[in-house]
Amino acid sequence: MNRRMFLKHSGSALAGLSLAGWLSSAAAVDAEETAVLPQEAALPYTLPPLPYAYEALEPHIDAETMRLHHDIHFAGYTRGLNKALSELETARSTGDYTLIQHWENQLAFNGAGYVLHTVFFQNMTASGSSRPSEPLQRRLGEHFGSFDAFKAHFSKAAATVQGSGWGLLGFQPLGQRLIVLQAEMHQNLTQWSVIPLLAIDVWEHAYYLKYQNRRSEYIENWWQVVNWQQVEERLERVLSEAAALI
Repeated sequence: MNRRMFLKHSGSALAGLSLAGWLSSAAAVDAEETAVLPQEAALPYTLPPLPYAYEALEPHIDAETMRLHHDIHFAGYTRGLNKALSELETARSTGDYTLIQHWENQLAFNGAGYVLHTVFFQNMTASGSSRPSEPLQRRLGEHFGSFDAFKAHFSKAAATVQGSGWGLLGFQPLGQRLIVLQAEMHQNLTQWSVIPLLAIDVWEHAYYLKYQNRRSEYIENWWQVVNWQQVEERLERVLSEAAALI
């Protein structure tokens, strides 16, 4: 599913998670594409394949957690998103909006979960590095003082999310700045138009088999598998398109 299709399907309920940067470069929308074909608009969302083997991130993230997280939890958000869209289509066709509040909530919850999980799994690699390239370190330093200050900020934000949620690095097009956010659940505490660049899932299903309640230990080890090249490519693409997103 391409970016135009995502925006067409998701509507205003997902506007707080702008999507220009969430697809990898290989899946980028063709610059000459001008319209969504009618038959494309009806296609359901699909579960993106895991871009590496289940065991690829060991010992930092174990294979069983990756299998359950991707094949069960991520698949569940995919089904939930498709279900919400189907029910809202039924409401429009019948004029029965009795459950509109419920299905709009489900659209926001599952749609945001779908976006963030897509980013999360792309953000990791078996050949990860604890530090990004020098150019990206300098850019992070411009917004956060230094890479180490950014990392400390991001880690503490992720560790202190109340209940289930995410730690996020995003780009704010209006302010032309990088920003760290928490997200409770998938959609709460986000900010309109922020494009997620780097996301860590701190729902318990992301780490509990290996780390139990030691969320901070999970976060510290997660830094070892970050795909900084992918984050940098995502940022460069976002910067090239930022003017059109405001």
